[in-house]
Amino acid sequence: MIQTEPYFTTEYGKAFLGDSSELMQEIPDESINLVVTSPPFALTRKKAYGNKEDHEYVEWFMPFAKEIRRILKEDGSFVLDLGGAYRKGSPTRSLYQYELLIKLCNEGGFHLAQELFHYNPTRLPTPAEWVTVRRVRLKDSVNLVWWLSKSTNPKSDNRKVLLAYSAAMEDLLKRQSYNSGKRPSEHDINATSFLTNNGGAIAPNVLALANSESNSGYIRRCKENGLQLHPARFPVAFAEFFVRFLTDEGDAVLDPFGGSGSSAEAAERMGRNWTTIEIEEEYIRGAKMRFTEDAQPLLLREEPVPYGKKKRKLKTA
Repeated sequence: MIQTEPYFTTEYGKAFLGDSSELMQEIPDESINLVVTSPPFALTRKKAYGNKEDHEYVEWFMPFAKEIRRILKEDGSFVLDLGGAYRKGSPTRSLYQYELLIKLCNEGGFHLAQELFHYNPTRLPTPAEWVTVRRVRLKDSVNLVWWLSKSTNPKSDNRKVLLAYSAAMEDLLKRQSYNSGKRPSEHDINATSFLTNNGGAIAPNVLALANSESNSGYIRRCKENGLQLHPARFPVAFAEFFVRFLTDEGDAVLDPFGGSGSSAEAAERMGRNWTTIEIEEEYIRGAKMRFTEDAQPLLLREEPVPYGKKKRKLKTA
């Protein structure tokens, strides 16, 4: 695959230091099942990890998109997590996420399989000027997530990400009693079908995932080794959801904006062959802390569990 020497390797993956727009050119055509990533957002305030402003973001991103589409398998998926932004000096929103989506589909050759929303209930109320000072806007708590595909029929299976039934639904399944017939919405409910136990409820397109880790293995090991924490980490559970939903064991997963290594850790847990690329050495050194000698054996022993079920606390955290 990539001929450049990896910065570090694990049982399932390789992490590379460099510019992904260049390193992706070394990846063979149609060799990746899933690209899941959260690139720097188009924020008006410059961040330490580097970011473009909204007026230049779309053109900046399209060369990455071209390589991503080339290396995706025909039934592969591209999951893109993007936070919103306000226009500079104004309490009005940028449209860069939507402009990028339209260009990716109209000119980049992608299909929009589905839009999702990554809801973070613990997000701080920002931007302060409009939310906490002038009080003219609400707290922004979601990122837009574009699930894009190379073909109209990407590999996916929502049975892999079923949620636990609610107590009320569990009771209905136990009693096997429900009123059939048309509802005011004109939906015609078939009780027999409705009361079939399918092992869980179908997940919605809103992923409620807090991003408030304070003492994870990644944070602790970075601090112990004097490494800078990545300031824009996304939850491992976010990547895990899509890895589980859109791939099978042994498939290939790529994160071209590797950051703290969240996608890599999710893929490693589930036995997917992963590649991550990060341009800042300080951050890739931190990502390596997820796979240190004391962490990796415990990480690899953790049994994958159905999405939405109770998980054992990871011993490395």
